[in-house]
Amino acid sequence: MTSAPTPARLRTDLQADLALALRLADAADAQTLPRFDASDLEVSTKADRSHVTDADLAAEKAVRSLLAVERPTDGVFGEEYGAEGDTRRQWIIDPIDGTANFLRGVPLWGTMIALAIDGVPRLGVVSMPALGRRWWGATGLGSWTAAAGSPRRISVSKVDALEQASVSFQSITQWADAGRLPELLALADRVWRDRAYGDVYSYMLLAEGRIDMVAEFDVKEYDIAAAVAIVREAGGTMTAFDGAESISDRSALATNGVLHDSFLSLLREARR
Repeated sequence: MTSAPTPARLRTDLQADLALALRLADAADAQTLPRFDASDLEVSTKADRSHVTDADLAAEKAVRSLLAVERPTDGVFGEEYGAEGDTRRQWIIDPIDGTANFLRGVPLWGTMIALAIDGVPRLGVVSMPALGRRWWGATGLGSWTAAAGSPRRISVSKVDALEQASVSFQSITQWADAGRLPELLALADRVWRDRAYGDVYSYMLLAEGRIDMVAEFDVKEYDIAAAVAIVREAGGTMTAFDGAESISDRSALATNGVLHDSFLSLLREARR
């Protein structure tokens, strides 16, 4: 039986994986950015009525092609082409998170790339090339961002009172469809500021300490895996709505960590 890697060994291994993940993001950006706001963008509707563009498909293909060369024994799970291979080390890909924004010419979209080891996201890269921004993080290596200039380390806020918290609830429709509208109203009534920044950008604002909570429903693993790694390594906490540390429960609650239990308690009380 293979023993679990030590923290030092895990960090060393993840450094190489993270370097690859940043190259994967480069490959995706090369496919997505030239197609952003293109007059001939090809758009189709999937079975779940969500949209997919030629850029989504090309970006995921580019990432998968590079992984096939660099990590042939690893598994891959992508939004557009599904899962294949080993699940113990699995690369999780959302080629364009925020496709609705992408096809409408709104620059708040990004590629999400994560590596999950035994189901736990250990590294994540988020690239938003239309904003000229990128974020990344890995267990034991910190969370970072870069725009113009050198990378800088990021961390969540130290806000410790709900009344001072700024939150992103993502979408009223999400909460209503989940039967959680009373909780959303209770949340908005309690915190300092509520906004729907939307999609992956909300989680990056949290990781940078700009806001203090993000919550949403009906999320798949590829919608949140990269954010989980970045938020946690920035000092935050990210769970499902019941507090479980899972990326497959179809809900996400991300906070600065200090307020996580307070938000869980608020949402539970509002549901009674």
